[in-house]
Amino acid sequence: MTAIDGLPPLRRVIAEHGLSARKSLGQNFLLDLNLTAKIARQAGDLTGADVLEVGPGPGGLTRGLLAEGARHVLAVEKDARCLPALQDIAAAYPGRLRILNADALKLDPLDHLTPPIRIVANLPYNVGTELLTRWLDPPAWPPAWQSLTLMFQKEVAQRIVATPGSKAYGRLSLLCQWRTDARIVMDLPPEAFTPPPKVRSSVVHLTVRSEPLFPARAATLFGLTAAAFNQRRKMLRAALRGQAPDIVARLEAAGIAPTRRAEELSLTEFCALAREIDRQRT
Repeated sequence: MTAIDGLPPLRRVIAEHGLSARKSLGQNFLLDLNLTAKIARQAGDLTGADVLEVGPGPGGLTRGLLAEGARHVLAVEKDARCLPALQDIAAAYPGRLRILNADALKLDPLDHLTPPIRIVANLPYNVGTELLTRWLDPPAWPPAWQSLTLMFQKEVAQRIVATPGSKAYGRLSLLCQWRTDARIVMDLPPEAFTPPPKVRSSVVHLTVRSEPLFPARAATLFGLTAAAFNQRRKMLRAALRGQAPDIVARLEAAGIAPTRRAEELSLTEFCALAREIDRQRT
């Protein structure tokens, strides 16, 4: 393995600091620095950007981001055992790495970042989807971040890019594709990690759209998709009964047969239905 900086190999870092991965924290460490640098490159040109990284662990991806020229990295790590290893990286890159020992679900990182901002992370498996949905639903759109380059279990990545009619297609597909251009850019086998997970992993790159792909009010669309896919085996006339008292008429006005099911509807159709429901509310 070719070093990307003058710091020790990650295996030595993990051994010296006693950083065995903890299942309770969703940890699986990437040890190949060439691979972490490749992931960092999937985020594009980092030289003029601040980068938010969640769950850096011993810092393999952190080193990749800094080696690839990130202006500043904010590393949010819940596991205090990892802090000494991350502080060694901060010392090697003076003024370019800030470490916060915090829970990313309870933190507003914008207080510590300057635009343009990119988010790049090997997300802990147990909080990855929740963080993604939060980043997709900020108080105002477009958000402060320009892109997300995130590692997930492969099945989650497939859900993000899925198309109507496929088994993976669902609410996450719609939310991601409505507000971002999402694509899978890398696949990683279990043996790339320590310890090896039982699933394959994929890196997804999501580029923010300045405007959503189709017009719709976010709250209405999110409510519709949640109701539809929470009962995806039911016909829409039943699954969406709580969304409008005359849901059958609203479906028909949007050009959607009430007997169809959620997995059959395209993003265009969900947005059309959201607009129709809001039209009736005004």
